Amino acid sequence: MSGRKPFAQLTKDLPTKRRQKIDAIKAELGDNMALCELRQAIGISQDTLAERLNVLQPAVAKIERRSDIRISSLRRLIEAMGGSLEIKAHFPKGDVTITNYSD
Repeated sequence: MSGRKPFAQLTKDLPTKRRQKIDAIKAELGDNMALCELRQAIGISQDTLAERLNVLQPAVAKIERRSDIRISSLRRLIEAMGGSLEIKAHFPKGDVTITNYSD
């Protein structure tokens, strides 16, 4: 999917109050966010996301509640929010990006 932008670029044009709220949420959660929290922080509704994915809103709600999701489904969801998905494995000697799941 084209149009990928870094999260910082997506939020740079938001009003100051909205950016501060997002920053507060990010600080509270660290680098960990549930999909629904990420979507809300970006300011996208489930309806909008469903439209971008060409599914109905209940399908988005179901995806956000799942604890197990296919990589392809997660990638589509992240890309529909304007991001990109990268899978990394963390080892004591360093991190490795897993490439066989990339586009």
